[in-house]
Amino acid sequence: MLETSARLLKLLSLLQASRDCTGPGLAQRLGVTTRTVRNDVERLRNLGYPVHATSGVAGGYRLGAGAKLPPLLLDDDEAVAVALSLSTQESETADRALRKLEQVLPSRLRHRVSALQEYTVGTTAELDPEVTVQIVNACRAHERLRFDYVKFDGEQDRREVEPYRLVHIRGRWYLVGWDVGRQDWRTFRADRVRPRVPTGPRFTPRDLPDLEAHLAKGLATAAWRFRATVTVHAPAAEVAAKIPAALVEATGESSCRLTAGADTVEMLAVYLGMLGCGFSVDGPPELVHHLGKVADRFREAIDTASHG
Repeated sequence: MLETSARLLKLLSLLQASRDCTGPGLAQRLGVTTRTVRNDVERLRNLGYPVHATSGVAGGYRLGAGAKLPPLLLDDDEAVAVALSLSTQESETADRALRKLEQVLPSRLRHRVSALQEYTVGTTAELDPEVTVQIVNACRAHERLRFDYVKFDGEQDRREVEPYRLVHIRGRWYLVGWDVGRQDWRTFRADRVRPRVPTGPRFTPRDLPDLEAHLAKGLATAAWRFRATVTVHAPAAEVAAKIPAALVEATGESSCRLTAGADTVEMLAVYLGMLGCGFSVDGPPELVHHLGKVADRFREAIDTASHG
């Protein structure tokens, strides 16, 4: 629903910016199919927007003139999600749509959008809006966050953290904060965080570590189900550029040690396949076994092709 609302707002902005818009052109700008464009146009019509269609080679869509357009109705969570989505997109169309939306947002929602923009890093992705707001509010107020945390094995843990940022990387949201119990910086998967109320006492903000380096180390050494230790026959900088969310330590001018974690050995194998250079796996045994099976499949495929 939130993605559809954001797309409708962008579509309306495109129709307002140009007298005639072709279906394929709109589809390309929106990153959807022409069928989705037709469905979205029908949604706009149902909301009262006079969108006219013309057929033929030069056909397309045009926003009717002379009509009083009704507002695009969004609830609070939808409006905030649309605004945040538009703010992360680098295009003039998104900027124009965001400015129009901000003009009609009530002050309470403008403050929420501003806080989300300040305390989140990375593109927007699906995350429980209530959890997002609770975490971001604690970041902004400099209040300790108490939460139940679901570990990778399904067990729950109680944590108390000084929250600093929500960061999106490798397709997930992560909370970066100072763990009061461990007395160190920690990274938590936000979808496994269950905030408790009320929040804790206020804290004096610390200097943030380098987020990129901290996340690389945190994601590599986190409590993943599997963690791989690999010796790579390539310079550390080259390997780090290919797999940024991993811990890479130089062991020589043309070699390094890579540590990466994942919930499945299949995903670890994908990371190693991205290296494009030689490597040797120190562990775990499950990964070594899986790589052997993958190698057998590739050899079988090559033999089949050579005899085809």
